[in-house]
Amino acid sequence: MSDVTLINIKEEILAEDKELAQKLRARLRGQGVFLVNLMSSPGSGKTSLILKTLSHLEAAHRMAVIEGDVDSAVDAERVAREGFQAIQIKTGGACHLSAAMVEKGLGALPLESLDLLFLENIGNLICPAGSDTGANLNVAISSIPEGDDKPLKYPLIFQTSDVFLVNKTDVADHFDFDMAAFKRRVGRLNPSAPVFEVSCKTGDGIEAWCRWLQERVATER
Repeated sequence: MSDVTLINIKEEILAEDKELAQKLRARLRGQGVFLVNLMSSPGSGKTSLILKTLSHLEAAHRMAVIEGDVDSAVDAERVAREGFQAIQIKTGGACHLSAAMVEKGLGALPLESLDLLFLENIGNLICPAGSDTGANLNVAISSIPEGDDKPLKYPLIFQTSDVFLVNKTDVADHFDFDMAAFKRRVGRLNPSAPVFEVSCKTGDGIEAWCRWLQERVATER
């Protein structure tokens, strides 16, 4: 029998982050701010989807964006050029945004002047799915060029997200993406979550997505 003491750092960090995420949710709820966490693989169109959503809802909501990236401010600069407030979090190599990182981002925003806040997570389908950011809503974005098999390969993100968007439907004719198969696979993992088909290029489906989002925000208040 070994006398070695085992200290499980991962479990301790996850527990601490979960507790902080719960505190952030309570804080934001108290300030009337609804936080939306968007996750996807690189190139699926998170930033484009955020910009389309901001443009569609700007008359009804006071909004801002927290951008997460390993080592650039490209996305935040793009959002700012469109006239919306954006904060950039550089993770320095971390593969997802943590509640602690989000807390720092919140500290740089005038939360008293906001009611809807978007969080663009790091682009991958694994790490962000296992980290609670304190968001009220978790959104997973897939895109037509990625293929319809992602629910089979990365089940956790499809089990834990609240809503799914399939982006780039404007190029569907050029790829072998089986939408019915995708929806069946999502339905087996998460039967209550809706799936929206959208194109940030043409605007198709954006209104339906934004209407659903506004209804969800209203039910949380």
